[in-house]
Amino acid sequence: MALATEPPPPRLDPRLGDVDDEPAAASAPPLAARDEPARGRPRWRSPLGSPLTRRILAVNVLPLLILVAGLLYVGEYRKGLVQAELDALRTQAALIANALGEGTIDRALTGEDARLAIEPARHMVRRLVEPTGARARLFGADGALLADTRLLSSAGGSIYIERLEPPDDDAAVLGTAGRIYGWIVDRLPQGRELPLYQEREVQTAADYAEVARALEGEVDGVVRRDAADRLILSVAVPVQRYKQVLGAVMLSADDQLIRKAIRSVRFDILKVFAVALAITVLLSLYLGGTIVRPILRLARAAERVKRGQGRPPVIPEIRRRDEIAHLAASLRTMTQVLWQRLNANERFAADVAHEIKNPLTSLRSAVETAARVKDPDQQRRLMAIIQEDVGRLDRLITDISDASRLDAELSRDATEAVDVARLLDALAELHTTTDDGSGPRFRVDVARHQDLAVTGLESRLGQVLRNLIANAVSFSPPGGTITLRAARRGPWVVAQVEDEGPGIPDDKLETIFSRFYSERPSGEKFGTHSGLGLSISKQIVEAHGGTIVAENRRSGDRVTGARFTVSLPAGHP
Repeated sequence: MALATEPPPPRLDPRLGDVDDEPAAASAPPLAARDEPARGRPRWRSPLGSPLTRRILAVNVLPLLILVAGLLYVGEYRKGLVQAELDALRTQAALIANALGEGTIDRALTGEDARLAIEPARHMVRRLVEPTGARARLFGADGALLADTRLLSSAGGSIYIERLEPPDDDAAVLGTAGRIYGWIVDRLPQGRELPLYQEREVQTAADYAEVARALEGEVDGVVRRDAADRLILSVAVPVQRYKQVLGAVMLSADDQLIRKAIRSVRFDILKVFAVALAITVLLSLYLGGTIVRPILRLARAAERVKRGQGRPPVIPEIRRRDEIAHLAASLRTMTQVLWQRLNANERFAADVAHEIKNPLTSLRSAVETAARVKDPDQQRRLMAIIQEDVGRLDRLITDISDASRLDAELSRDATEAVDVARLLDALAELHTTTDDGSGPRFRVDVARHQDLAVTGLESRLGQVLRNLIANAVSFSPPGGTITLRAARRGPWVVAQVEDEGPGIPDDKLETIFSRFYSERPSGEKFGTHSGLGLSISKQIVEAHGGTIVAENRRSGDRVTGARFTVSLPAGHP
């Protein structure tokens, strides 16, 4: 029976899940790897030094900045306040105009000659407008300015009163924040498309469109801006007596109250924004750190794998319940499988060198002896030995080549549905038709009412069954029977090859699947088999997601033969 041996599988560290069959110090990185510049190595960065963290921070902060910028504009809120101020001025101007129309008429003139008494009108306008804080101007029917609450008459002439704005306490308290606020507000649209407010030294109704319309009996209001970009709101209302327009009252005010209200709202928005920004930045840094730190750990571990530092390198365990933990687990498994495969390849190379060395040594000895021997009979015997060794080398190299390209073929070739029953029938018929009568008989016991299809490579699965049948033929006694069975057992298709030979030593039931392990019948010529048949069969079956086991058939305490069982996932549910 062509049996193979392989060193025990690498021991796994239960804490790290990595192979530790060789000490880490045994594979120091090559000199070229140690001398490489560290420019490409991932290094620890502070949270803000990570490009990924900065991107997260920008993505989270940018929408907040856009939202706050839109709220600071408060265009509609400003329009509402301006309209409310105009309505208030219109109401106040109407009250003053009604009072002037009733109480300041020159009684000496009646009818169409009626007009306002200038001095009483000036005093009444000043008294009525004083509580409002607005500026009132009274124009006569001819458009001349009769009264202005900013002008005081005295013996030496007129005195112009200029209202001073109260000190900006908030700006003094806020300091830098107040200056930043002023810088931002100066760059927001402030109604620069409004007409410019200009005041002549000698004012007339023609200077103000709303006054001109008021003298025509209409009420109108206008919003202008002055040189300091402050809004000037003005309303003109006609002074009438019995539908006769005697003049016009113009009330005007700046936007001081409006600006205070808007600034109060903006400061409230900025306070909320500062809190939201701080929370956003902290959460972004936390989120960036939770992503960047484990990724950097994995990157450093991958760098160690690339440089071969440690054998095998340890992939850190990320104890989380997210995609990064899944990535770390996948990298750990991948690294473990990679190093197991590398170790297996190294052991395979060592085994191959050992197995090839034996026939080469024999061949070399025979060749050297043949060169010195003159006896023709001895030369013929030596030549026979040489031919046997060459044949053994040929078989060994052929099997090694087949085993080395097995992984690539299994991962590259397309799978198909393989009927195990049909495969067993074909192999049994092949052996029966080629038998010269001295070989064992074949019996096929297949559950033909069941679906025995599996998914895989038919050529490789056929190779497995041919290897098992060839071993059974080698160990079967003359006139013995080889039984081929196949049946469905749940989700598995189970195929068995049974012989009536001497069986397998109980302590070798696992070892027989090792590479280059060979235990052949006593009468078989040495070197006929390479010892890779069962090892390759196990590799093929496991690549198809199945299992292969060996056991002895017994009748009581007596061994009546060997049985190999191959279980493969069914191709259909």
